[in-house]
Amino acid sequence: MSTKKAIITGGTRGIGYEAVQLLIKNNIEVTAIVRDKEKAKNILPNCALIEYDLSDLKNIKTLLNQLPEADILINNAGIMNTCSIDDYPTSKREALMNINLYTVVELIDHVKHSMIKNGGGRIVNNASIAGHIGHPDVWYGISKAAIINLTKSYAKLYGKNNIVINTVAPGPVNTDLMNNIPVPRQQSLKNGSYAGRFAEPSEIAETMLWLATNSPSYINGICLDINNGAFPR
Repeated sequence: MSTKKAIITGGTRGIGYEAVQLLIKNNIEVTAIVRDKEKAKNILPNCALIEYDLSDLKNIKTLLNQLPEADILINNAGIMNTCSIDDYPTSKREALMNINLYTVVELIDHVKHSMIKNGGGRIVNNASIAGHIGHPDVWYGISKAAIINLTKSYAKLYGKNNIVINTVAPGPVNTDLMNNIPVPRQQSLKNGSYAGRFAEPSEIAETMLWLATNSPSYINGICLDINNGAFPR
């Protein structure tokens, strides 16, 4: 049985880092798309690394041409700003939408061809509770809602080709993104969960691994909420 191969974005910290470790532990070869290859060498010594700034949509073919065929694609990379909608620089909006949404589409459109040729594959996207309930960073919320919808659309288009594509929508997670949120709001978010705490990155990564490997293939096109009651539905 041949070794499975995975491509992941945002793998040097937080959820993505934990996901990379789990993939490797499960004997999956990982190619990580990173912003700074030299720094990433020390963080992800057991991965193939491709350096690319995902905010650069214009030159995305430079990245796509370097990618190997893959059985698994995990679109984990994402950014969040702290800008008011009334004072939101165009450059920050474009960078956020490129990283959180547009390059996700480009990566899926690229890997789907080899997945179809090879009999199928699995794609996992990282959305957010913000895609359901909105967010003070309006463009962040918009991008995550779009991820949820594109997951459904691609599953509908390519499920017949044995491509399984799902999304996770975490509530607040104990990563450095929390540094952008005022402490009183952090406490309010914690109080809104059943456990009174943020999720740990490993908890989200374990769910992503399951969707990328062992979940039933009939689970396709879904958004799996991981918010511990912060938004029950």
